Parts: sequence; C-alpha cells; structure tokens
Amino acid sequence: MPETRTIVVEVLRYQPDKAEAPYVEKFEVPFTDDMSVLQGLQYIKDHFDGSLTFRWSCRMAICGSCGVMIDGVPSLGCKTFMRDYYPKGFRVEALAHFPIERDLVVDATDFIDKLPRIEPWIQPQLKKPLAEGEYLQMPEQLEKFESFSHCINCMLCYAACPQYGLNQKFLGPGLTALAHRYNADSRDGGHPGRDELIHSTEGVWNCTAVGYCSEVCPKHVDPANAVNQNKTASALGWFARMIPGGRR
Repeated sequence: MPETRTIVVEVLRYQPDKAEAPYVEKFEVPFTDDMSVLQGLQYIKDHFDGSLTFRWSCRMAICGSCGVMIDGVPSLGCKTFMRDYYPKGFRVEALAHFPIERDLVVDATDFIDKLPRIEPWIQPQLKKPLAEGEYLQMPEQLEKFESFSHCINCMLCYAACPQYGLNQKFLGPGLTALAHRYNADSRDGGHPGRDELIHSTEGVWNCTAVGYCSEVCPKHVDPANAVNQNKTASALGWFARMIPGGRR
C-alpha cells in the first residue's frame, strides 16, 4: 500500500453570503505521493466542508478548468502534486487578477467577452467548393503555428501577467497567442481584421515583456513569443507605411 502522510492545506475562502471579506481556512489532508492538489481539494470537499467551491473537469490538464494560485504561482490543480509541498504545506487561492465569485471560482467574463474579438476561426484566403477537397498544408507550414494551437484557455497566463492586473483593457497573452495561431496559418486570410486589435494599444504594445506568462503555461504555448512576433510585425508594418511608396 502507498504510504499515507498528512499535509496542511490553507485555502482562501470567499463566501459572500456568509462573510464580507475573504479568509483563510486550514485543513489537515491525508495524501499519497500520486495525489494532486485537485484531489486534495476534493478530499476537503468530501470529508471536511462540502461548501468548498472550485472548478474542475477532465483531471488530465486538458480542459484548463482547475487553474488556481498555489503558493502564489498560477497552476493547474490536477497537474500539481501535494508531495512537492511536504512537509511545509501550501496555500491555494483563486486566480489572481480576476474577480472572485466564490472560494476558488473566478469570474472569467472579461476573458470570454474578448474571445470573439480575435475571430478565432479559419477564414480561407480563397474559398472553394467542397468538391475540390480540403485546404492542403505542408508540415513546415503547420510548424509555424502548431505550438500556439495548444492553448487550453486556462487563463494562468492572465494571472501571471502584471500588466493585465493593472489594465484589463489589455488583450492579454493567451488571446494574443490564439490570434497568432490563426494569423500564422497558411490557410487563413483573416489577419487584417485581427491585426487592427493586436497591433493597437490594447494589444501587444501594452505588454511590458516580463515573460512570466510563458513560464506558467502548462502546455508550453509560449504566449510571450507570440506577443514579440506581433510587436515585430507591427513595427515593420509601421515603417513600411512611413516609407514613400510603401504599402498603406
């Protein structure tokens, strides 16, 4: 049988129907080495306090639902193991920079409302009848955007981004990376519409190049790289427009 140990888990609670301000509650949770932080939260809910509220779904780092702050670091609860915090213990809090609805659940309205603004779907450069077959793509063309297509919308990069914390008009790292995924796709022709937002002050020029967003990304999307590529494209486009005879 796996060895069972006990660890202290601090959870930042916020229950607006009971208390005006968030407060910390401590639980002593038994665990084995294969138990994730998400499983620890489920143990607390099942055995100590059924009112503990948090999001989760797949438990396999695919859905992105269980994003929380673990000792101040934006993390997926299902991908983080309690053994790594033994014997000191750890604290779990709701994602930074988002309004808290209850306990570990945040209001993601701002992120969701911005999502359609980047038009995250393929807009074919040349439309053709279905009978003519699929839009073909070479492996090297796929390689240009594939890593950016791995985003699971977990919003950890937003919790890591100091600029988003200061200015929520900022499009942010995750949606910039997702927009870049389509802009870099050889089959897509929708980049002029996306670029108006991406290259604006709400877009990449709000980024202060901290790079923490890429460090915390559980799928190695590297949103900082997407931001930097679009800063370069934006600057080159500006210079081209300034040169006599350049494109407008």
